[in-house]
Parts: sequence; structure tokens; C-alpha cells
Amino acid sequence: MGDTTFRGWPHHLPDPISEATCVVDERGVLTGWSLGAQNLLGHRAEDVVGRPVAELFAPGGPGPPGFEAHTAAGGGPAVLRHRDGHDIRIVLWAQPWSPGDGRPHWLLQATREEAVRRQDIGRALLDGLGLASPVAMSVYDAQCRCLMQNAALRRLSGVQDEERLGRTLSETVSRVDTSGIESMQTRVLRQGVAVADVEVRGRVPSDPDRERVWSNSVFPLKDRSGEVFAVCHAVLDITERHRARERLAVLNDASARIGSTLDLLHTAQELADVAVPRLADFACIDLIDSVFEGEEPPTGAVANASVFRRAAHQSIVPGTPEAVADVEDVDVHASAPDSPFARALATGTSVLESVNGQDPVPGWLADDPKRAEGIKRWGIHSWMVVPVRARGSTLGVAVFLRRQRTDPFEQDDLLLADEIVARAAVCIDNARRYTRERGTALALQRSLLPQRLPAQAAVEARSRYLPAGSRLGVGGDWFDVIPLSGARVALVVGDVVGHGMKAAVTMGRLRTAVRTLADLDLPPDELLAHVDDQVRRLVDEQAAEGQEPGDATGAAAGATPEPAIDAWAFGATCVYAVYDPITRHLTFARAGHPPPAVVTPGGRAAFVDSANGPPLGVGGLPFEATEVQLPDHSLLVLYTDGLVESRDHDIDAGLDRLLRTLDDDCRDLSLDAVCDTVVSRLIPGHPPDDVALLVARTRALSDDRCAAWDLPAEPAVVSRARADVARQLSRWQLGHLVATTQVVVTELLTNAIVHARGPIQLRLVRNQSLICEVSDSSAAAPHLRRAGRMDEGGRGLFLIAQLSQRWGTRYSGDRKTIWAEQPLNGPRQ
Repeated sequence: MGDTTFRGWPHHLPDPISEATCVVDERGVLTGWSLGAQNLLGHRAEDVVGRPVAELFAPGGPGPPGFEAHTAAGGGPAVLRHRDGHDIRIVLWAQPWSPGDGRPHWLLQATREEAVRRQDIGRALLDGLGLASPVAMSVYDAQCRCLMQNAALRRLSGVQDEERLGRTLSETVSRVDTSGIESMQTRVLRQGVAVADVEVRGRVPSDPDRERVWSNSVFPLKDRSGEVFAVCHAVLDITERHRARERLAVLNDASARIGSTLDLLHTAQELADVAVPRLADFACIDLIDSVFEGEEPPTGAVANASVFRRAAHQSIVPGTPEAVADVEDVDVHASAPDSPFARALATGTSVLESVNGQDPVPGWLADDPKRAEGIKRWGIHSWMVVPVRARGSTLGVAVFLRRQRTDPFEQDDLLLADEIVARAAVCIDNARRYTRERGTALALQRSLLPQRLPAQAAVEARSRYLPAGSRLGVGGDWFDVIPLSGARVALVVGDVVGHGMKAAVTMGRLRTAVRTLADLDLPPDELLAHVDDQVRRLVDEQAAEGQEPGDATGAAAGATPEPAIDAWAFGATCVYAVYDPITRHLTFARAGHPPPAVVTPGGRAAFVDSANGPPLGVGGLPFEATEVQLPDHSLLVLYTDGLVESRDHDIDAGLDRLLRTLDDDCRDLSLDAVCDTVVSRLIPGHPPDDVALLVARTRALSDDRCAAWDLPAEPAVVSRARADVARQLSRWQLGHLVATTQVVVTELLTNAIVHARGPIQLRLVRNQSLICEVSDSSAAAPHLRRAGRMDEGGRGLFLIAQLSQRWGTRYSGDRKTIWAEQPLNGPRQ
């Protein structure tokens, strides 16, 4: 085909260089052939011009003889045969044409079917993006000026073409910060790389009262050479998706943060902290007053007149200035029956309200001027009142307010508030139950501890007990001061492993066992051996009942249980010490317990070097007693491991701190001040474990308050001893006790002479009572009994029991001592 064949074509006809076109005369003979046709079928112009066009069509396929069927706007299908023999499916367009020679011709254009299909898809896509797409789109030129916008963007923004076209984004939009988007456009124009999913907040003129969130994407538009000549800006309104995502994040945060402890106020504060600022600008939680004490909340409707106390509040403003009550203060709500508080409490369902009309203060606040003033002052325009309900009972109400955020609460916000309050309510109720059980356990434990230390002459003693501040609750720490015979005193500190009611009850049983064994005047090592047997019997009892002897407090309170600890496998620890003010000897034994600390007058604090036996309940291992002599006015400190062991440091570091505190700060203080100083220096605000502390200052008896005689085992010494006793009592100005004391001495000496072997020792001690002791080498213990009419003996101990306020027997080595005490003001009536 020659170039002149296509000279003078109208501009709307296809390009003969790039399109597959040809010209056919009225006989069906090819008279023109384009390079595009050569590229499509492989035939050169000189090979096909002058030949029938029908030879180019595949046999049996759609095509000639006539071209009228292909003159429609969409053309018609046809199948051509390539030079190498394979078929090509095309869409054929035919157009009558007169080249100027007076004869009719046909101008034919062939396009592969797949190319036509792509063109149709592209055209439909462009039409869809411009008219039907929900994605708002616009095109900006190299100067970031708008070239076009689609219908979705017009609907979204309310900005028409005449207001947007030819302007930059910042010149068009006023209520959205567009600086970041314009920077994106510039970067995409410069770099040719798309930027997607950049979130922007703002408001549109069509809905100015509601903040919206849009996802913005900017991608380059390139010409055939690959140069970026414009950018397309796509905007998708993701407000609802964004809010749903925020609500889900709040729920996840509530699940993770609320209920981390079993402290009632802390749990309520966690709820307020989760709600502000992501849901509300201010939140407060008011609980029924009885809930703070752990009492059961009401199950039915709650009267608005019930007493509420503020449990927690939070605000976007530091200091929570919107609050009308401080934490733990009584908060009186509006009493109007139509108030949201009254409605929420009466129905047990949440209430949502917003300011309507010109007056920002609703009518139900007429009798609550404090809240009414707060609504006006802080611009509060929307609020939700949600009952705090758990297990069918109402614990209180949670109130959420908006003031800075202009969007009022919506129904979805109320559903979110219901969800997080429901989750928090269970945790608050768990904390309430824990408060009740902890209070019960603490009351039980305190009732089992000494209410006051008994007055006696051997030591001056003071004590402190601190329950654990953690959710484990009270433990089994205890202390005791037990007067013994011979003016001696026993000092005890022990620790039952575990926490809760069971540990407190076990502590009471062990304290009773120690007191009972102390009355037998057993040496410390022997006493601990008997207590060890008692603990092992408790283990056997628990095993027989099929119970896990652990801590039940956490489970009862509904909290996540601690890893199971077999407390009974370790039993308990204890230190038992006996101080004799006459000899100034301190004898003690330890069962898995920290060593006692001693501060001597003029000396430094130190731990008494002693062997430590196994914890009580292990069994099979002996305990060893240690004896030391203490100067008068020495300071003796007994304690449990909770005083010296914590999460921050090990027990060795704690022991060092205790010694430094005793050395530096406690030497010249009163015992109460010593206790307070030790506790404040060594214990954090909420100790992780129970702490028992017993501090005693020794007081020795002077020599002039004790008299002793070594006597042979002969009947004649009785009368001489009676005379010695009378003279000694006269020196002590206790003449009114001579007669009764002589009777007691006579009976005790006679019993020793008859039943024991010598030597015999008689000792009188003037303490808070008059003590009379007779020691011998016999192991036989006397027993009190009533003598019969015809019995010649057996009345001695009966007389002693009648004349004394108490009496007993103790053993030391190979000797036995029978003692009796009389009040200094005279014989017992």
C-alpha cells in the first residue's frame, strides 16, 4: 500500500501506522494495507494488495462477503488467518469510504478480541470510578491543583466542581488539616511511589458536629514515557471502622488492666483510667457504702437515697476539677425520680442523655445545685450512667461525661460502657469478697494473738504485727510472752507457712500448743520437738480429710489463684526463748527461723550464734538449744522473715539492714519507738508478707531479792529451814506471809526428804509474787490428790494448792524443782 492511499483521512479515523487497517474496493479486493495490519497478520503490503480480502479470513468463521454487519458502533466478530496458519479472533469495524476516484470502498479496522475487552474494561472502570465508586477520588496536576473529582468526593465533601477545580486542597478544605496530604502529593509527584492508608481527622460542611476519620491514599499517574504528570488522591471514610477499632482496643485494655489486684479502690480506679480519655472526658465510680466494708450488696432495686461513696474518678484535666466528691467521701446524687441515677438504679439498665435546647442544665438537677453548677461551668453536654452490677447485685453506678469532645455519646458508646463496666463489676465484687474474707481472717488472727503483753518483772516487752498488703491476705505469723515459774519468761515468735483463714487457724492451734507446753516448763529444744509432733499430726489430719492444705483465700475471693504451695510440707518456723532474770541466762532454740538479735548496753547489735533446726513439721531431726548470758538492760529482738525478706533484696541483705537500724537508730529509744523505727526502716507501705516483731529489754533481779539454802536430806533441817524463811521474810517486810510460807516450805522439804535423794536446795524469790522452790535429784513428779479419812499422808500438795495462787514442777538436767507462788499482799482466801 502506498502512502497516498490514506492521505487526507479525517482525524477521527484510526492511525494507519499503529492500527490494523486496510481498504477494500467494491469487488472485495484489497487496495490498501497498513503496517498495523502487517504486524497483526504477518503479510506485507505487496503480498496482499490486489488480492481478494476473503483469502485473509479463516474458512467457516464469521466475516465477508458483506461488511454491513460490521458497521455498528461495536463492530462485529471475525476470525482471520495468520500468514503462518494460526487463527486470530478479532473485532472488525467496517466503514464506507470514498477516496476521491468516484468508486465506493470499505475502510476496515481489526482489533484483537482481548484488546477490545481490555478497552471495554478500562472504559467501564473509568466510568465506575467517576460515577458509581464509593471511594472519593480526585486528580491533581504537577502544581497540586485539582483537575477533576468524582461523584463520591462531591457527596462526601459537599464541594462542587466550580469550588474545587483549579485549586489546591488547602484552598478548598477549611475544617481538616491538609498539610500532611499536600506533603504526600508533593512526595508522590517527586518520587513516583504511592503512599497509602494515612488517617486524617476532621469535619465536613455537610456534618459539622461530628468528627470523622478518613483513610487517604495518593498514587502517581504516568504517561507512556513513564513520567509522572499527575497524582490521584483517594479518600475513604473509615469513621465507623475506626470507632469500632477504638472500642475493641478499649475492651482489650479493660481486660488487661482491670482486676490486677484485689484492692477495691484500686480496681475502681482502673475502670476510670480505662474510660478516660478514650471513651469519656470524665468518669467516676460511686459504690454503695456497705460494699466498702465487704458486706453483701442488695439484689433488687436500689433506692437513690442509699448512701454512696466515691471509689474512683479520672479526668482529662489534672486534678479532676469536675469531681463533686473526693475519693472515699460520701456522694449524694440527685433525688428526682426522673434523674438518670434514679432510673439506672431502679431498672438496673444504663441511661444515656445529652443536653437538649438552650438550657444546658436538665430539670432533674434542680435539687442538686453542686452538679448543676458543674455542668454549666465545665460545659458538660452528654453523660451516661451505668449500674455496676455483678452476680445479680448492684454495687453502685459508673458515670461517664463529655465536655471537651463535642460529639455526644451514641448508642455504640453506651454498649461499650456496659461491656467494660460489666467486666469491672466482677472484679470489684471479687475485691469486695476479698475485703470481707480478709477482714474476717484478720479479725480471727488478731483475736488469736495476745491483746496485750502480760506484765512481769523479767523483761519489758513491746510488739508489732503487720498483715500482708498483697492479695494473699493475712498469714500465720504470731508472737507471745509467757510468764514461767521462777520469775522466768518465755518469748516466742512463729510463722505458719501460707496465708488466709487456714493459716490463721493453724497459727492459733500452734500458739495454744506452745502455751500448754510452756506451762510444763520444758526446755526450748524439747518444747520445739513436741510442737513438731503437733504440726505433723495436723498434716496427717489434712491428708485424712483429703484436702489440699494450701491457701484458699485467693480462690474464695474469685481472684486468679497463686501457684499451689503445699504449706504443710514446710509446716511452720518458730523461735522459743526463755530468759531467767536471776541467772541472766537466755536459752533458746530455733526451728527454721531467723536468729534473734541482741543489743547489749554499750555494745553493738549482733545475731546470737546458734544452730538452726528444721522447720516444724519436717520431723526426724533434733533441735538444739543455745544458752547465752545477757547483761542487764540488753535489747532482745525476735521477728519473722517478713521483716527482713522482700522482693527487692534477699534475707541476708535484710538481716544486715536490721542490724544497722538497731545500731544507728534504736539504742536510746523506748521500746515502742524501737518497734516503730524498725518497721518504718525495713517495711514498705504494704508488706508482701506478714510481719511479727517482738522487742524485749531484760531486767535482772538483784541479789537481795533472792535467797537460797543448800540442805541435807535429813528431817532435822525442816525446823531450821522454817526459821531461815521467817528471818528472810522479815527482812523483805513480808511478815504477814511467814505462817503460810512455813507451811509450804515444810510440805515441800518433807516431800523431798521422803521421796528424793540429796542434796536439796531451798530458794525464795521476791518478784511480783513470793516464789518458794525446793529442788532435788528425784525424777518422780508429785501429783495432787485428796487424801482419804484413814490416810496418814497425801495432804501436802493439797495444802500447797490451797495456800498458793499457782504451783508446779519443772526439770533441769537431772534435777527436779517443785515451786509455789503466793501473792505479796497475803495468802489466797
